[in-house]
Amino acid sequence: MSGESEIVVPAELAALHEKYSGEDGRTWIAGLPSLATAYLDRWQLAIDGPVASGAVALIVPVGRRDGSKAVLKLQPVDDETRDEPAALQAWAGQGAVRLLEHDPSSGAMLLERLDASRDLNTMEDDLAAAKIIAELLVQLNSVPAPAGLRHLRDVAVVTLAQTPEALRLAPDPEERRILINCAARYQELITDQIDNRLLHWDLHYFNTLSTLDSDREWKAIDPKPLGGDSGFELLPALWNRWDDLVKTGDLPGALLRRFDLMTDVMGLDRARAAGWSLGRVLQVAVWDLVRFTEPHMAPEHRVIAEVLIDSRV
Repeated sequence: MSGESEIVVPAELAALHEKYSGEDGRTWIAGLPSLATAYLDRWQLAIDGPVASGAVALIVPVGRRDGSKAVLKLQPVDDETRDEPAALQAWAGQGAVRLLEHDPSSGAMLLERLDASRDLNTMEDDLAAAKIIAELLVQLNSVPAPAGLRHLRDVAVVTLAQTPEALRLAPDPEERRILINCAARYQELITDQIDNRLLHWDLHYFNTLSTLDSDREWKAIDPKPLGGDSGFELLPALWNRWDDLVKTGDLPGALLRRFDLMTDVMGLDRARAAGWSLGRVLQVAVWDLVRFTEPHMAPEHRVIAEVLIDSRV
């Protein structure tokens, strides 16, 4: 119903795919206009707004034949994206964007349209926003992980196996101390029984949008689904909106207030939630050091780790 010439891939999306996927990324980007056109025709959709993108996906606002609004989402199928449709099907529109159509061969998805202009970063009160995320996570994590989904234990085993190499590559002795502490807490937790809740894995303020027909109903988008313990969900909401924490003049105190609010709403054991958050810091640091040869931890993650370690949560 729409021509290929109408699909212009945002330069930012092309640059990210080239940075992280090289030639494979360039090839996928080159084929995006024709891929989008194929699904516009297949699902009888009409482009209904400017094409947009996230870090991975092309997002095309569309209208359906019945007059309803939706978005066509196209992204490569890999370890992080392949289970998104299964998670969205399991949530069935409760707390997360509703899946309308899906093609497993390409990963193409047709999703309900949410209000892209209204995410939780637009909410002035950052603690009120964090509370909404925590409430959404209670809802999302109440669903058991579908069969075949990646599990937190598997992610942790890979991270811990790569930790010695990450420590060798880390030039800062204080950061090495932090990572060793994170690894110890992570190892301790994965030796215990781990839940098999359906985790979003990347729920933060920009990944939480209001519905079109209500400014009081919020839904999660862009999950990176994982089976595991709800304590592993906190880190994205702790480090996003970082400026709100800094401007209080008491960064450690503000960070712990956000952490305590989320653990209270979610009914989590604080010590275990802190341990899972430290494991998540380790996972990101190992990824950056080993795969992308970044010389240092993300500054926000280092502060979070220091506060959780020093406060003896």
